Amino acid sequence: MPSTPLPTARTSAVDDDSPRVSAPLLPCLSFAVLCTLLFGLLLVLVVAQWGPLMSLDTALAGTLHRTAVTAPGATRIVRVFSDWVWDPWTMRAVLAVAVGLLVRRGEGRLALWVAATALTGTGLQQVTKALVGRDRPAWPDPVASAHYTAFPSGHALSALVAGALVLWLLRLAGARPLWRRLARAVVTVSVVGVSFTRLYLGVHWLSDVVGGWLLGGALVAGSVAVYGLHTSRTRVPGAAPRAE
Repeated sequence: MPSTPLPTARTSAVDDDSPRVSAPLLPCLSFAVLCTLLFGLLLVLVVAQWGPLMSLDTALAGTLHRTAVTAPGATRIVRVFSDWVWDPWTMRAVLAVAVGLLVRRGEGRLALWVAATALTGTGLQQVTKALVGRDRPAWPDPVASAHYTAFPSGHALSALVAGALVLWLLRLAGARPLWRRLARAVVTVSVVGVSFTRLYLGVHWLSDVVGGWLLGGALVAGSVAVYGLHTSRTRVPGAAPRAE
């Protein structure tokens, strides 16, 4: 009677060779398309100077500017956060550190992907600003100044792109849930906070900020989706992806 073969221990070769799951592909693609469509709609309304949107922008900007003028102490604090803590160059420095760490760990492809996404965001922002040419709010008693044109907000876009990329990298690295929750809280406060500072200081309209969010969201979601698709195509034959 033939003997039944003994069960063999499962090796970790499949697990070691299988790529990490970066993010669900379909939700990322859907979110990227949604943000792109909404950004396109907002862009048309801004260029057409749609009355209700212009009225909302003007009313909110006027209210916040009056507050900024009458509260110089608070305005100085807001300027520190806007010009230093959440400045686009600060966001780029954060991503530069992340890219450096990835290179040090031997993950050059991922480092290049993150750097390319960030650079694309800056390029899209500047091209859109130049094409739209929207004027910033003008005040007889300004409390701050800013360069370039208004739409979309570079501060809002940079904070969202940097924050979203950092959250994605933490997911890829398998960071503990506590650290990921803390990171999400910091990113949320940063994105909302810097957007508020730009409105409070009277250098952007509300639609500029929303435009920065939408463009940044479309870029990062699309980049993550394409990276996941590219990774799945280069998967080792016969390897099954690990579930997170």
